Amino acid sequence: LNIYFFFFPSQTVTGNFANVIHGLNANHLTDQVIQRSKRMILDTLGVGLLGTSTEVCHKVTRYSKIYSSDISSTIWGHLDFRLPPLYAAFVNGVAVHSMDFDDTWHPATHPSGAVLPAVIALSEAFPQKKKISGLDLLLAFNVGIEVQGRLLRFSSEARNIPKRFHPPTVVGTMGSAAACAKLLALDRLKCKNTLAIAASYAGAPLANAATQTKPLHVGNAAKHGLEAACLASQGLQGNKQILDMESGIGAFYTDYNPQTLPTLQSYPWLLDQQDVAIKCFPAHLGTHWVADAASSVRKKLVESSDNLLPLDKIEKIILKVPEVKYVNRPRPISEHEARHSFQFVACSALLNGSMSVQSFTSENVHQPALQELLCKTQLEHPPDNTPSFDSLYCEVSVTLRDGNTISDRCDTFYGHWRKPLKKEDLEKKFQSNASSVLPAEATEGIIETVYNLENVKDCSVLSTFLSGRSARALSEKRHAQSNIVGFG
Repeated sequence: LNIYFFFFPSQTVTGNFANVIHGLNANHLTDQVIQRSKRMILDTLGVGLLGTSTEVCHKVTRYSKIYSSDISSTIWGHLDFRLPPLYAAFVNGVAVHSMDFDDTWHPATHPSGAVLPAVIALSEAFPQKKKISGLDLLLAFNVGIEVQGRLLRFSSEARNIPKRFHPPTVVGTMGSAAACAKLLALDRLKCKNTLAIAASYAGAPLANAATQTKPLHVGNAAKHGLEAACLASQGLQGNKQILDMESGIGAFYTDYNPQTLPTLQSYPWLLDQQDVAIKCFPAHLGTHWVADAASSVRKKLVESSDNLLPLDKIEKIILKVPEVKYVNRPRPISEHEARHSFQFVACSALLNGSMSVQSFTSENVHQPALQELLCKTQLEHPPDNTPSFDSLYCEVSVTLRDGNTISDRCDTFYGHWRKPLKKEDLEKKFQSNASSVLPAEATEGIIETVYNLENVKDCSVLSTFLSGRSARALSEKRHAQSNIVGFG
């Protein structure tokens, strides 16, 4: 096999990926891919804007201020602060994942946060005469999402919730690199080198889940993918078979089996086949099944208790969930641990009836009633409950002191790809997130721009709104109304 690749390098999986990245164009995008990716973009911008207020985002912003450059890109939610594109991608990527509120795909990864901050930052670095259209941005974004999905399918191990490394640090870095290579219109050879360079930036251990370091994984994926494409554009070279070798991307999987991509003619996008999950509250996706089941149990419990949870009557709480060690946290002490705790989310949903952004404040994490419930909570791992976001379930059972047991089960929560958020609920989530940082005019401007993205002639309008500028300032500066087809 290696001899064959040596004599016919164009037949390698790496070469095939480079050909597809180079060859895909806007005509390949289907209506469903455009609509689904615009939902992903809107959601990612919203959680990123909300994330700018987090402690971890403040820390990486202060760190990144040591860098300066004549070329700069927008830091979301900031009127008067810009950074070089690499560090704008980094800070905005950290913001997106700072609360674990970003989208999740199957096989498991957070696809949008690694790609969108990179392509938006890069789009602002082009000369004024070379405007990047909304369709250019959509195509690059979808190339980045597609590459992630295809790489995840090279391993059956990747279909389950990860155990050793955080997927965005591997496939996210590669996806960001592919998206930036597309936006830069790199040739086939430079696309190969982009993938090779990005692979040397890939990988971070899952041990940093539930800490302030985990959001850096997505920021680094965005930054490193952009950096790989920029280095390749300058002629830097790497291994031309990086996707073919066990010592390449195969180093991250025990059952690596690379495959070539489909032909460009009527290209079948994975996003057409597999939608993403969009979260209703900021926590690990596995906890969303727990929240739904626990909320249903609470409704049954309070029916006979004057709408109050009978705390003193609860003997024990059993959660039947898949075995996911880093989401098994009996007594979380920080917001990041609480976001990665089956137990915390179950008890919080039982206590309050639902989950929200406010559920993870320090005050709520440490409230005495919740701590009391945590002491009564146990996990069970039924053999049929596999750790896959496509098939897992959660059953919550509350046993009362009188011997009665109240139970409920969730197989698919609202927001999962089998039960996607309605358009109005997606907009409500975005408005709630973005309005904490931006004025209403900028928030509405982002919604309208994203919904019309394939018709936007100059996508810098999006960055203008993301900084918090008003439509009036935008009009004065760029005469934006004439740049957008059908923009009211």
